[in-house]
Amino acid sequence: MLGLMQSQQLLISSLIDFAERHHGEGEIVSRRVEGDIHRCTYRDIAKRSRKVANALAGLHLAFGDRVATLAWNGYRHLELYFGVSGSGQVLHTLNPRLHPDQVVWIANHSEDQVLCFDMTFLPIVKAVHARCTTIKHYIALCDADQLPADTGIPGLQSYEAWIAKQPESFTWPEFDENSASSMCYTSGTTGNPKAALYSHRSTILHAWAGAMPDALNMSARDSVLPVVPMFHVNAWGLPYSAAMTGAKMVFPGPAMDGKSIYDLIENEKVTFAAGVPTVWQMLLGHMQQGSLRFSTLKRTVIGGSACPPAMITSFNDLYGVEVLHAWGMTEMSPLGTVCTLKNKHAGMDSTQKMAVRMKQGRGIYGVDMKIVDESGAELPWDGKAFGDLLVKGPWVIKEYYKGEGGSPLVNGWFPTGDVATIDPDGYMQITDRSKDVIKSGGEWISSIDVENIAMAHPAVAMAACVGMKHPKWDERPIVVVVKKPGAEVSRQELLAFFDGKTAKWQIPDDVVFVDAIPLGATGKMQKTKLRETLKDYQLPTL
Repeated sequence: MLGLMQSQQLLISSLIDFAERHHGEGEIVSRRVEGDIHRCTYRDIAKRSRKVANALAGLHLAFGDRVATLAWNGYRHLELYFGVSGSGQVLHTLNPRLHPDQVVWIANHSEDQVLCFDMTFLPIVKAVHARCTTIKHYIALCDADQLPADTGIPGLQSYEAWIAKQPESFTWPEFDENSASSMCYTSGTTGNPKAALYSHRSTILHAWAGAMPDALNMSARDSVLPVVPMFHVNAWGLPYSAAMTGAKMVFPGPAMDGKSIYDLIENEKVTFAAGVPTVWQMLLGHMQQGSLRFSTLKRTVIGGSACPPAMITSFNDLYGVEVLHAWGMTEMSPLGTVCTLKNKHAGMDSTQKMAVRMKQGRGIYGVDMKIVDESGAELPWDGKAFGDLLVKGPWVIKEYYKGEGGSPLVNGWFPTGDVATIDPDGYMQITDRSKDVIKSGGEWISSIDVENIAMAHPAVAMAACVGMKHPKWDERPIVVVVKKPGAEVSRQELLAFFDGKTAKWQIPDDVVFVDAIPLGATGKMQKTKLRETLKDYQLPTL
């Protein structure tokens, strides 16, 4: 017997329709590439998204054709989020931080038909367009008078001219909710990047789950600043959750420095912000230099890489901002866990609460997870046993676009490549990437634990722990450190800082000071490149 409920496809177009109808006056604030602050509403975004859909119809694209973007966080990019997917095409957010050769490879692999780009990235487009064999239309996200006379890109149009004459009315097509809506390529795989291809259904369910109180807790009372780029796993789904809840959105554009982010937070009364640790390091540094405070910011979600305990302490103790540690990946749309506390934690002291907050959190509804040993046997949730982390759920991929690499699933579960523990309350903690864990004398050392201790030293701006070959112990850890500007710390002082904070055999054998640690396109440390620079390094003789 079937239920007697109405059947309605879960489509991204329904989000902007809902936002227009129920939150039409909700603000969308953007710092533009031009440097000024632009203001509009969900009603404006809805109208202009329909103009985008009409403009795309004029290009005679096929259902499911890919429309690429090279763009910062801003209102025009948001219009493309809804206008492209809503009209039945697939939004492909290209990462402008990649090498031009990678941009070319990805654009050709995805068979993009249209490329919409911010003028910041005109040099990239000029360098790659001749090698992008499938792109037929180039749209610059600017006013007509901002378009240079001779760019060398055939048929280049300005976005505003492209949509100017289009009607504001458009009937969104109805189609299967399992149809592709957007795609993101991940560099976290071996070989060439692979694409996660999201569906309308998976995107809506992910947005719903992400907005829940025990996840990101978004509402119409929030002013949300997604510092995480819209080209990085669709800004963690925040644009969709914001439209679903009517939250005000504040977009930072290309200005990611501490001062620019702080000014936006204060001027736009931001209550909730999201980004990777490297961004928040710049923000906290700016605030500490100027003895600044937050007047409205209540919480921030930090993901992309493990958040140092010192950063959680600074936000919480110095500025009264709750840090939500989160974990996920491109293949998961990306949310998997968020570290919100339970009622049982309310009476704990700050040290006990910190021990919980340092974990990546508990699964949100829709994500199931388990840890397994080398034979695939499931391990207990006791907070001690650690193994390979596997996940499954309605917004977790079953395979990569075009079947690249074959099926990644193991008995229906997606292997994340992370090593983790899960405690009896369901809180998961990443102990390492499987490729980064250090094996010393038959015992495992978590590089993340070593990095967190180093980062707690007041002179350390960034730290990376890597394992180096050792004739007796197989591997031994060293810590690579970038010092804060004007700060000094010696090798001996930093190694002594580890005393009492971890087992003696887990203390690094050496400290290597560098000017910078290589970061990837999403702000994560690139330990592969770091190891390449250390190929001639020799462990000290003890």
